Amino acid sequence: MDKLKERLASRGLKTTVQRLYVYEVLLNSRQHPTAEEVYRKVSKVLPSVSLSTIYNTLETFVEHKLVNKFQSEYGISRYDAFVETHHHIYSENGEILADYYDEELVQLLNDYFSKKKINDYEIKEIRLQIICSTKEKETNNE
Repeated sequence: MDKLKERLASRGLKTTVQRLYVYEVLLNSRQHPTAEEVYRKVSKVLPSVSLSTIYNTLETFVEHKLVNKFQSEYGISRYDAFVETHHHIYSENGEILADYYDEELVQLLNDYFSKKKINDYEIKEIRLQIICSTKEKETNNE
């Protein structure tokens, strides 16, 4: 918990029990939870916490760049405590949402958009969402 307190303090945020538990849930989940999913986990430890508190805490974390917020393929807001540059892979059926790290791809995209300007816009970040079909495992019936 001390490292969590340090991260909050480094962003100028006061440490509260709610913030610590919300952040801990996010750090322990690679599933990119929704606010409701975070609420279900936190409320097991803090039964008096409200869904509104969870939403407000998540938005505070986003504002202070402790957490990324993004829209899933289906328009659902999800939260990711791993803020280093990465992309997301979705399966067509919505069952899989995974992080995708590729430095070469990041460099390629950054190089491309540094040469190709989009009029009237300044690119601050590039996030790629990759939608894939899942491959069926091939069976060999000899």
